[in-house]
Amino acid sequence: MGYDRDFLGVDLPFPTTDDAGGAPAAGETLLEYVHFSVLLDHDRRLARVTGVNIDGARLIDLGRSDDWRLDERVRAEWQAGPAVYARNDLDRGHLVRRRDPVWGDDAAAANADTFVYPNAAPQASGFNQSKELWLGLEDHVLAYAETNDSRLSVFTAPVFGDDDPRYRGIRVPLLFWKVAAWADDGELAAVAFLLDQSPVLDRGELERPVTSGPPPLGPFRTFQVAVTRIESLAGVDLGSLASADRLPAAVGVRGTRPLASLADIVL
Repeated sequence: MGYDRDFLGVDLPFPTTDDAGGAPAAGETLLEYVHFSVLLDHDRRLARVTGVNIDGARLIDLGRSDDWRLDERVRAEWQAGPAVYARNDLDRGHLVRRRDPVWGDDAAAANADTFVYPNAAPQASGFNQSKELWLGLEDHVLAYAETNDSRLSVFTAPVFGDDDPRYRGIRVPLLFWKVAAWADDGELAAVAFLLDQSPVLDRGELERPVTSGPPPLGPFRTFQVAVTRIESLAGVDLGSLASADRLPAAVGVRGTRPLASLADIVL
């Protein structure tokens, strides 16, 4: 159960929030599932960090059930549950992708575990080219890593912004981050990405009553960014991933590289 820090053959601890000292901070609970873990933030009612181990050589193709459920180990009011997603165009976006932990003898249990609300975050519905790019990042990195090792550890979560729009008792994240790590000849390697679903409309127009419907989130934009930028934006400690970053500091403004296709990724 849970994220395995030794999965890549090099020590890679589960990320923590800033100044947490390697353990969940006050107001957080670490939830362990088959092949992945979720650090749940009680106040935001969403994951602060998720981490999954992916064995590309042992992945199993199983159907999806869409049987979403609350995690009974923690209070319902700490989770952004079904009421957030009812009667609107918001998707329950998997943070740990459904297929990523679905490998090995307990693949079916892992598949079911991905459908817990702590592993979901509200995302704008509609799959345009940029969102498809976001979903394909892990497959692309995994294919690259297979030349040396078919295993990945991937960390994904929303960025908790102070100006995220309020909606049905939560704040809808405008940014999401992802860091993929693998072993390259025994050395840790990593790449980091940022997804932007900022609204097209003026930010002030989103502060509307609950009854007025979901916030009009805009198109998705995807960037490759420096691992250190993720740490700064999200307030998380990614440990040795920063020194393992494959994106040269000179690439892009402040370590940001807009992606139009998978071919733009620096590995």
